Amino acid sequence: MNKFVSHTGITTPLLHPNIDTDTIIPSREMTCVSKKGLKDGLFSAWRYTLPGSREANPDFILNRPAYENTSIILSGDNFGCGSSREHAVWALKEYGIRAIIAPSFGSIFHKNCIRNGILPVVLSNNAIKQMADWVGQDPQRHLLCIDLAKQTVRWTTEKVFEFEQDKAQKDMLIKGLDAISLTRMLDHKINAFEQNDRLERPWIYLD
Repeated sequence: MNKFVSHTGITTPLLHPNIDTDTIIPSREMTCVSKKGLKDGLFSAWRYTLPGSREANPDFILNRPAYENTSIILSGDNFGCGSSREHAVWALKEYGIRAIIAPSFGSIFHKNCIRNGILPVVLSNNAIKQMADWVGQDPQRHLLCIDLAKQTVRWTTEKVFEFEQDKAQKDMLIKGLDAISLTRMLDHKINAFEQNDRLERPWIYLD
């Protein structure tokens, strides 16, 4: 998993509340079980003119040249609510999204972000509105800088918002560890337990 220490990037405001996982990637776009090949389905109901079409909707913000190469999303309350589909996070990651800033997140979606290297940042509606207004003036130049180590979002040379982050989740992102990597870090304890258990209960292990 890619490490997340700090990131500076182009930001798109999607200031809608309750953007659910079916909006992030509709079920009809989930044609594979891998993490690849999903980015074209991201926000497909908004990005394209018709369901199943790939004709770009010029009114959708991510299709505008000013927001090309977006890597940060500003959004409203309860981002990623709805079903638990991890494809939503996979699609965002493959598209190039490194962080999402919202007042709150769907709980399973939030965990899936951490496990896939996307940083979910919780800030107030007021803070997000201020940044969205500033970003919208010149999206290609008004970049947000997120420093996970310091737990800050810098949005001008002078203005900074601080955010909270669970220490264990912060460590996972900074070190680039997924759930499997975390388990592998305990290999020595797992092996020691198994060796001791073989001595105490040899009948359990039928080689």
